[in-house]
Amino acid sequence: MFARVIRLLRAPLGVGQLPAAKAAAVTIARSRRFTSGLTVEGLNPAVRKFVEENAKLLRPEQVYVCDGSQEENQSLLSKLQQDGRLTKLSKYENCYIARTTPEDTARVEKQTFVCSDKKEDAVPTPREGVESKLGNWKSPAEMDKELDAKFPGCMQGRTMFVIPFSMGPIGSPLSKMGIQLTDSEYVVASMRIMTRMGKRVLDELEKPGKDFVRCVHSVGYPLKPGQEDVPWPCNPKKIAVVQFPQRNEIKSYGSGYGGNSLLGKKCFALRIASTLAQKEGWLAEHMLILGLTNPRGQKRYIAAAFPSACGKTNLAMLEPTIPGWKVECVGDDIAWMKFDKDGRLRAINPENGFFGVAPGTNYKSNPRAMDTIQTNTIFTNVALTGDGGVYWDGLEDEVPEGVSITTWKGQENWQELSKQDKKANPAAHPNSRFCTPISQCPIIDPRWEDPEGVPIDAILFGGRRPKTIPLVYEAFDWDHSVFVGASMRSEATAAASDVKKGELLNDPFAMRPFFGYSFVQYMKHWLGLKERGESDGLKLPKIFHVNWFRKTPEGKFIWPGFGENIRVLDWILRRCDGEDVAQLSPLGLVPKPGTINTEGLAPVDMDTLFELPKAELEQEVKDIERYFDEQLPGQLPPRIAKQLDDFRERVAKM
Repeated sequence: MFARVIRLLRAPLGVGQLPAAKAAAVTIARSRRFTSGLTVEGLNPAVRKFVEENAKLLRPEQVYVCDGSQEENQSLLSKLQQDGRLTKLSKYENCYIARTTPEDTARVEKQTFVCSDKKEDAVPTPREGVESKLGNWKSPAEMDKELDAKFPGCMQGRTMFVIPFSMGPIGSPLSKMGIQLTDSEYVVASMRIMTRMGKRVLDELEKPGKDFVRCVHSVGYPLKPGQEDVPWPCNPKKIAVVQFPQRNEIKSYGSGYGGNSLLGKKCFALRIASTLAQKEGWLAEHMLILGLTNPRGQKRYIAAAFPSACGKTNLAMLEPTIPGWKVECVGDDIAWMKFDKDGRLRAINPENGFFGVAPGTNYKSNPRAMDTIQTNTIFTNVALTGDGGVYWDGLEDEVPEGVSITTWKGQENWQELSKQDKKANPAAHPNSRFCTPISQCPIIDPRWEDPEGVPIDAILFGGRRPKTIPLVYEAFDWDHSVFVGASMRSEATAAASDVKKGELLNDPFAMRPFFGYSFVQYMKHWLGLKERGESDGLKLPKIFHVNWFRKTPEGKFIWPGFGENIRVLDWILRRCDGEDVAQLSPLGLVPKPGTINTEGLAPVDMDTLFELPKAELEQEVKDIERYFDEQLPGQLPPRIAKQLDDFRERVAKM
């Protein structure tokens, strides 16, 4: 695959590495003649030092600098097919399917660490005897010692790929750059979709004052001479996903799954970026960005924070059921937001692709996503159909009768199983994914790559709440807005491997697994925007909470969701315009009866959707209080403590 090589004799290894006498030469590979011929020697001094130091430590067979070209990508995809790690899907154009091992299918929260110099900068201190639910910390020195036992020699027998990438449009004042080193061709192909990758990033790094986040990833499966490789190399017993905020550094070992190995995503775009945002006065959030144009031609943008697998992608590509509305997508997962010189909050989507949850996606729930994934897509852990297509839960009506289905584990003729056996053994993994370019989305917003970002008028929080929480409510003021985000709760999903699906979890700001610094400091950062607003004239967005997932006692969803959610967004934007369509409730401002547009909507029990049982709200107060008391005793910001007291008092007066 990689012709024309330059031999680079390795320097003696440092402390904690294997003896230099046992070290073979590292091959520094250059692209074929159809690429730009990038070399390690041609990199800028800081990047070159980073690459060469790690080449000596990790001992790959060769080092290859990626230029991001289409020809390079096709070579990588061909090699992945030859190695049995990708299967081309004949039903679609340039689409592939990958299958991981059963042990490497989701993010690993218990093996994810933030290693700041001081523990209080990374995580709150929970009450004695209580397990922290807000992240994991180890000192940099302790973690360095652990990683020194894993990384030396871990790329033996493999190629170390150098991936220059930008999170956000290259050159945007809101964007940040990174260099990821990896020994996984799957990661390279996926990063090319998810980020702006290649030579243009290296050119940008040549400009004065430009720096980059240092990212190192290995599957943790070195190959001895003559050793046969496995279809999906990984080392699940030794997985570690580590962020060093003070160093602007990320290290990931042992996993090939995207959530742990595509380091531009959650590791950089949320954990590292949130620490940068705190220092620099902006926000890095787990939020979609959506453009909404009403029938009068007025366009507004909103952002929305939901936990993983709670409908962000569906909302980002909403197909409105009310005539005259237009929805356009800026992003479905992450938002970087900064106030401009006029005090407007502006947001960019730092990503270049969708890394969406496949199960539940179909032409009814999200037709725009289905159209997007028909070309240039890498599917992971979905099922394979006999006609060269894909299958997962939700596509039952879209696979022709008689077409065979092979599960993500390779079990053939899944379609012949009984309903009970199918339920026990789903064809696709519950956290199976599609990785596809945003530019293919049929409703991509024309300003999605605007380097200045789009103006945000409202921010939504939400999650899966089968009872207690109404369809929508508005926060009273900014302190209450921060309390609403800080007290978010949602049923757990399959997006993480080490939490129980269906368990009701506190997920503040939908950032619980992604905080790059302490939740206590995070609340203070958000609260501080009020003072900045008063002193600097910032225009703070309105804050709302939504819940599409309320159920009847029989377990059926009350609200139809999907395209009908435009009716809730319509009410939200009317509130942004100052319309008198809200009334007080203990939770916040809820719609006055009849102010949500239900014209053309099949009958819905709106009374139940907005019912606020006192006993359930009393329990909500107790649960929030217990969570704060257990997870951050004595550390809760006084303004948030006051909001909790006010909530308790409002419920008591019901």
